[in-house]
Amino acid sequence: MAAPNFLTPPEIIVIDELQVACDGPGGALGHPRVYLNLEGKGEAECPYCDRRYVLKAGAKPAAH
Repeated sequence: MAAPNFLTPPEIIVIDELQVACDGPGGALGHPRVYLNLEGKGEAECPYCDRRYVLKAGAKPAAH
């Protein structure tokens, strides 16, 4: 079994919504689905897989 590579930077995903659901890479083999809110900072990091979601520059999220 190979040792984990801690030097690999987290995956950054640019989105144009203030809320996103993350269930990790691999579909059903990912992690439990978590909902992240980008309000305020314009970014959020998944506590399971470390994916970082960043609000697209100039994005005007739709009001719900």
